[in-house]
Amino acid sequence: MRKHTPNDNPLWEDLFKGGSLRRVTRWGESVLHAQTRPVTEFDEDLTTLIRDMFATMNAADGVGLAATQVGVDLSLFVYACPDANNIVHHGAFCNPVVTLPEGHDRHLEAADEGCLSWPGGFQSMARPDLATCTGQDPWGNDITVTGTGFFARCLQHETDHCNGIVFGDRLSKRARRKLDEQHDSVAHLYPDDWPLTPKG
Repeated sequence: MRKHTPNDNPLWEDLFKGGSLRRVTRWGESVLHAQTRPVTEFDEDLTTLIRDMFATMNAADGVGLAATQVGVDLSLFVYACPDANNIVHHGAFCNPVVTLPEGHDRHLEAADEGCLSWPGGFQSMARPDLATCTGQDPWGNDITVTGTGFFARCLQHETDHCNGIVFGDRLSKRARRKLDEQHDSVAHLYPDDWPLTPKG
């Protein structure tokens, strides 16, 4: 797989290393179900948080992680996710807004979706296979990224987190029950402070 960062900016590389692990929050915790605050300070505290989020996402084998998933109510997410061409995109979005195709340009793709904040549960959900995300980078510069395939799903999933939405909110009652059953069957493998304590 080829690696890609926004604008292939070498400053990004510094954000992908040196972070500390943080606990991943779980569905039901209030921070995951409320609208986030906009990022207004693009400072060292923000870059420290982003480094920690990358470290936590990697330790949890994720492809995306929102700030709410480490207990911080900021409109921010990080990602390391492959697109439809198997190119892995790495980056971070502050104050993300997703735009989706409409009319004849809108093509839904059903695929299994999961969430690090509800580990072990996966359910099929249809989402548009193309998504454009606008916002700011960690230094406050305006950025726009268009994702295809799984990366499009990731951009939508993580922006939902920034709006207090978990993907289970978008499932039918039947699918949500099945998701919860899957999660419950393996919940004992995930310590309360996971991934600070590794999966059992």
